Amino acid sequence: MIALVDILIKNGMVITVDKDRRVLMDGAVAVENDRIIDIGETDAIVKAYDADIVIDAHKMAVLPGLMDGHAHAGHSILRTLGMHNETWYKACNNIYAQGSTEEYWAADAALLNLERLKFGTTCGINFFGGGDSIMRVDDPKYAKGHCEEAEKVGVRTFLAVGLRRGPYPSLYSEWVGDKKRDYTVAVEKQISVSEKIIKENHGRGNGRIKIATMFPTPHPERAPIVGKELEDVKYQSKLTNELIEKYDLMLTMDGHNTSTIKFCHEELDMSGPHCVYNHSTELLEEEIRLCAETGTNISHSPSAVASMIGRCPVTELIEAGANVVMASDAGAPDRSFDMFRHMFQCKRYHGRHFRDSGYLPPGKILEMTTIDGAKAFRLDDQIGSLEKGKKADIILVDLNKPHFYPLNMPVDKVTFFANGNDVDTVIVDGEILMQGREVKTVDEYAIMEAAQEQLEAALGRIDTTGLYDLTKNYWGKSHY
Repeated sequence: MIALVDILIKNGMVITVDKDRRVLMDGAVAVENDRIIDIGETDAIVKAYDADIVIDAHKMAVLPGLMDGHAHAGHSILRTLGMHNETWYKACNNIYAQGSTEEYWAADAALLNLERLKFGTTCGINFFGGGDSIMRVDDPKYAKGHCEEAEKVGVRTFLAVGLRRGPYPSLYSEWVGDKKRDYTVAVEKQISVSEKIIKENHGRGNGRIKIATMFPTPHPERAPIVGKELEDVKYQSKLTNELIEKYDLMLTMDGHNTSTIKFCHEELDMSGPHCVYNHSTELLEEEIRLCAETGTNISHSPSAVASMIGRCPVTELIEAGANVVMASDAGAPDRSFDMFRHMFQCKRYHGRHFRDSGYLPPGKILEMTTIDGAKAFRLDDQIGSLEKGKKADIILVDLNKPHFYPLNMPVDKVTFFANGNDVDTVIVDGEILMQGREVKTVDEYAIMEAAQEQLEAALGRIDTTGLYDLTKNYWGKSHY
C-alpha cells in the first residue's frame, strides 16, 4: 500500500551526512509535516510513497541545510562602508548605539535572513550588533523588530543578546522622527532588557527563532585584568551565567585570541558545550585541550579579517577532539553569507598553512557546515543531517551547470565548486521557503529597497566622514 506524504524528493544525489555518511547517487526523501519519515534509493521510496508535492531532483545534490556559526545583525546594511580607511568600527559604534531605529534593525534582519535563505543556510546565529561588541540592548523593541522579520523569512536563527562592551553606563540614543534623545544604560538594565528579549522572542516562529547570550570577550593578553577590573568582569559574567542557567541558553563570544579562552574558563566559569567562541586565533596548546575536555565549541570564520591577522588552529582542535563549526562572520564589510565560499576558503587556508593539500578533506568541511554546526547549536538530534525522524531542513543544489560537469563525486562538487547562487530549493521544518530560486515567504525586492532606505536614513543621523572614501593607493598599488 502506498502512503501519502506532504513532499517527496526523488532522483537526487542525496548527501545524508548521517552516522554512516551515506551518499545515494539516485536517492529520495519522504517528508511528512516537519519531519523526514523515510530516505533511501529512489526506486524503493517511490514505490512506498506518493505526495502532494513531488520534487524531481534529477541532476541536483540533496543535502542538509547549511549552518553559520557566527555573524552579526546590523552589518548587512553597512557593507563596504569605511573599510578602506579604518572608519568601519566607528560606523558600527555610531549607528548601532546612536543612529539606529526599530526600522533599521527590522530591515537588516530581513536582508540578512533573505541572503542566508537564498544561499541555502537554514540555521545561523547573530550578535545583536557588532563592531567592538556594541549591542542594542537598551530597549527590547529593537530585538522584537529583528525577530519579527526573521520569522517572516522562515529560516532558523539565534539572536545573541547581552552586555555590550564598557565603559558603563553605556550611551544610547533614541530617535522619534528627526528628534534625538540621549541616555545612558547601566549593566543591570542591559541584563534586564536582555531577559525581556528572551521572554518575548525565545521559541517564536514554531521554535525557529531562538535567543542566545553573548559576552564581550575579555582580553588579558593585551593588559592584565586584575583588581577592580577583575571584580567587575566577574560580576558581569555572573549576571550573564544566571541568564544562561535560568533559560538554558547558548553563550557566544566574538574575537577570542591567545589566553582568552583560558581566562573565561578559569575566572568566569564560561566554558562547556553551551559555548560557541568565534575566531579563536593563536590559541595556546592548553586552550586547544581545554576546548576538547570541556566540550567548548569553536566557530571558524576563514574569510574574516581576523583570519588574516592570526590563525584559528582548526585542524589541531579537531585532532584534539573539539567541535568546530564553519562561520561567515556576517555579510559585511567585505564578505557574504555564502557558506560554500567559506568552505572553499577554509580548505585553502589551512592547506596553505601546512603546505599540505591533504588537510581538511571535503567530507570534514561539509560536516563542519552541517552536523558539526548542529552540534554546536545543541540541535544535532533534530537537524544537521538527513535521517528518519529528524526535522526536514533540506536544500537542493542545481548541478546541471558547466562548473559541475561531469556529474560525479557530489560531496567534492558542492564543497569545491558550488556557490550560494547554485541553491535551487530550500526547505525548513518541511516548509518550502524557496524553489527554483523563487522565494515563497517574502518579497525579496521590497526587502532590498527597505535596506537601502534604512541605510540612507541611518547615515543621516551620524557623522559620515570618511565612510565612502577610498584610501590612497586604492588603484595601481600593491598595498593601501
